[in-house]
Amino acid sequence: MCSNGLAGIFKPQGHKSHSIHLPGDIDQHLWSCWCAFNSSSTILIEREWVVVLSEGHPPDLLTEMNSVIRRIDLTCKLVAPVITGFIISFVSLKASAMTLALWTTITVWVEYWLFMSVYNGIPALGESSLRRISEVSPSDEIPDSLSNDGENSAAAGKNSGSKFIECVAKVPYIDAWRVYLQQDVVLPGVALALLYFTVLSFGTLMTAAFEWEGIPAFVIGIARGISASIGIAATVVYPMVQSRILTLRTGLWSVWSQWNCLLLCVASIWVKNSHLSAYMLMGGVATSRLGLWMFDLCVIQQMQDLVPESDRCIVGGVQNSLQSTLDLMAYVMGILISNPQIHMRSMYYHKIIC
Repeated sequence: MCSNGLAGIFKPQGHKSHSIHLPGDIDQHLWSCWCAFNSSSTILIEREWVVVLSEGHPPDLLTEMNSVIRRIDLTCKLVAPVITGFIISFVSLKASAMTLALWTTITVWVEYWLFMSVYNGIPALGESSLRRISEVSPSDEIPDSLSNDGENSAAAGKNSGSKFIECVAKVPYIDAWRVYLQQDVVLPGVALALLYFTVLSFGTLMTAAFEWEGIPAFVIGIARGISASIGIAATVVYPMVQSRILTLRTGLWSVWSQWNCLLLCVASIWVKNSHLSAYMLMGGVATSRLGLWMFDLCVIQQMQDLVPESDRCIVGGVQNSLQSTLDLMAYVMGILISNPQIHMRSMYYHKIIC
């Protein structure tokens, strides 16, 4: 997504889609490395660079930049499967894998060039990095000052338990979580992450359930396209709503809007006609994308506004890892509850409760 945002906002060329699937062990390893690169660069752009670029400008600029980045991301996620499907349908699966592997290999260098061009072309980004380093360096001196008093603390009878706690606290991963939990936006961040622990999205689990119900593939594809289009519309609606009722109220309105749309999914449980139930489910999930992506933008902007500059990337990294963990748990749930009917029903209730 980060490359899409760079290409769409900073540079007119070089944007790409990343919603691809590469079969085979080698392709899977390459794809895992590519996802790691994309995740780190996404955090850097969404949490840091857009904030630096919007400094000295009206607040509406940051809102608009966030919306444009998400719009490019969702558009690529909509277009990529279509292009891949055409290659698979009219050429072959192997040709599709080779094409996408070649495309990814080439564009990774284009992305790197774009990153360096933007970083070197905008001095404020380098200045922000220097400020972040200077803010962190005093904390790095704390262990030195403590070491000077090491003999005094030892003489005072410092026990091994407290030493162990201090050692654990210095582990980067533990320290990152400590910073995250100290933020004022921790509750909205956890709320957003919980939305990833669900099958109520047009992912593999929900698609498999629809196919199990006998829904034609083209109907699923149409519903998925409508869902993505509504998500793109959310990025257009968000700046207009946020400019009138501010970020906090926009977030509350959007999450309740999503919740109300998902009630249609719960109602589909008691519909005896399986096809009608599936259509109600698809309709509820598709319409809920409006509130979902507006809430996502609200949480991102709250973190940009309220998290200190030195902690933005740390908080963004923890948030991303929490979302990925809960997304993984949804797939684990799919393994543990393999019956499609029971699985979907239990996850309906979980989604509404969350």
